[in-house]
Parts: sequence; structure tokens; C-alpha cells
Amino acid sequence: MTTIVLTPEAVIAVVDATRRWVERAVIGLNLCPFAKGVQAKGQVHYTVSDADGAEALLADLKLQLQELQASDPVQRDTTLLIAPLAFPDFLDFNDFLDRADRLLRKLRLDGDFQIASFHPAFQFADAPAEDISHFTNRAPYPILHLLREDSIDRAVEAFPDAALIFEKNVATLRALGVAGWQALDVGPTLLCPMHAGTGDTSA
Repeated sequence: MTTIVLTPEAVIAVVDATRRWVERAVIGLNLCPFAKGVQAKGQVHYTVSDADGAEALLADLKLQLQELQASDPVQRDTTLLIAPLAFPDFLDFNDFLDRADRLLRKLRLDGDFQIASFHPAFQFADAPAEDISHFTNRAPYPILHLLREDSIDRAVEAFPDAALIFEKNVATLRALGVAGWQALDVGPTLLCPMHAGTGDTSA
């Protein structure tokens, strides 16, 4: 069996593209008013998984949840687990999220953490395929965002109108338009052959 292996250069490219999305879109457009503080303080842990399927990504998710639990929130408040090789199909990724939540419960961490998600092809079920509202949850790669419940509670206290954030984000994106979003240059960075090799794992 042949698998894709991410080179160190590819990992750097993936993290750089994700940081650019966070800084230009998430923070730059104020899509998440809670993001600027942790990003500025260096409390966001960016990590790249080379998983190309559910089992491998679950193993990486388990490790990252355990590491986050063991970390001082001042040093690592939240984790972005980036999976550039996994689930190119959004519906498959969406199905995987149920397994991710089951893992959270199995580890007895469901009262301590939440898992949010982003995907390049994210689509709300009740919106037309071309609707720009989908971009509120689109990212360069499939991403699992591991959040501390305590941090969410503090953020909600600091922003009493948190329930209105989605409506404001949609209004922001409608004003920006597709051309404006594309001008942000926050799409996926394609991995060229020199940055991705293959590994033969056959017996």
C-alpha cells in the first residue's frame, strides 16, 4: 500500500496557509472576536496530521486532546489540528465528526473540551450551494479546532451578543463578496511533488 508522506517543507506550507487564513479572514474580518487575543498571545497550537483516513486522524485527535488537557492554558489555550490529506469530500468529513465527538466522550473530556470544524468545501444544509455564508466555516484544509470549555465560557461572558456573531459574519461576507474573499488569498496551498513523497507500506 502506498501512502503520501508530508515532508517538513509541506508541513511548514500547510501551517503558513492556515495562519494566513486565521490572520486575514478569521481575525481580519472579525469572524471570531475571541480569536485575536489567543493568536496575539501565541496560545494557538498549530499541528499538522498526515492522516489520510478516519482511524489515523482519530489517533492524532486523541493525542492532541490529551496534550491539550496536560498543557497550561496560558501556554496552549487551543489547538488547530490540520489534516490536509484527509477527507477531501465534505460529507465524508461531516460524518467523521460524529466519531470525533464519540472519542471525546470516551476519553471523558466532553465536559472540558469542544471540537469545532472547518473544511474547504463546508456547506450549510439549508443554504444554496453558491451562498457565501458557507465561507464562515471554510478553511484552506480540513481542520479540527479543539476548544477549552472554560475559555468558551469566558468568551461568552465577555461578548454577551455571541449568539449574533453568525448573523454579523454573514452580513460581512455578503458585503465582501466572492471576489473580495478571493482577494484575501486564504485558499489552500497545493502541495507540489517536491513537497510530498510516497511511502510504500506494503508487507
